[in-house]
Amino acid sequence: MILVIDVGNTNITFGVFDGQELKTSFRMMSKNAHTSDEYGVHLLAMLGMNGIAKEDIEGVMIASVVPQVMHALVNSILKYIEKKPYIVGPGIKTGIKITIDNPREVGPDLIVDAVAAYELYGGPVLVIDYGTATTYVPINEKGEFYAGVVSPGIRISAKALWEGTAKLPEIEIKKPDSILARETISSMQAGLIYGQIGQSKYIINEMKKASGCPEMKVVATGGLGRLISEETEEIDIYDPNLTLNGLRILYEKNRKQKPQKNEFDDQNQPE
Repeated sequence: MILVIDVGNTNITFGVFDGQELKTSFRMMSKNAHTSDEYGVHLLAMLGMNGIAKEDIEGVMIASVVPQVMHALVNSILKYIEKKPYIVGPGIKTGIKITIDNPREVGPDLIVDAVAAYELYGGPVLVIDYGTATTYVPINEKGEFYAGVVSPGIRISAKALWEGTAKLPEIEIKKPDSILARETISSMQAGLIYGQIGQSKYIINEMKKASGCPEMKVVATGGLGRLISEETEEIDIYDPNLTLNGLRILYEKNRKQKPQKNEFDDQNQPE
């Protein structure tokens, strides 16, 4: 079995694969600071609840967009799982070619999603991740990551509404019964959800047009991706486990080489 870890701006998602089968997944908040011991105890407890012992884990792959949690998290893997993790970054084999102007600017999360979409669904493919930010990444038939669009995610937009205005309340993010909202909460919900739907439709169509590929397959993932994909004919597939599968695929591509040395696995670093 392998352990894969996706460190996002809001949550850390853990997944355990037995071959290509996702046996279990669980989350914890990434915004709260934790020590390596806290990460380790939580991880072993969640694995144990799912009948998985640390001895069952043969390797670990991590992708992170939150550098400040990495020293503690990596040290927890070294200490409690007793494996040196692979970390998505320089030196990792991906199977795709990043052809944008500055490849080093591409986040690990975008790389993982691109690898998964291309390997699982082929190219050309447009992968959309509805996370803290909403990202749109096209991959052509040659496996080239050649462009990208980043926009505020639904939760960021919602937070801006209730924190930036005096009278708008914090609300549940869901689709209202009608776009013809008749009070404040449903008005906000309509703006957030239908605004994201409209944005998605427009960006998808414009990226297809600019790429000269009207038949490009569109794959969505991320926490609110299901809600948007259900309302958007332009999205062909919703895959909630796309990122975890991307980490699994990257582990399989790199398992024969030793995990690279990195700045996060020094036991003397602050935890």
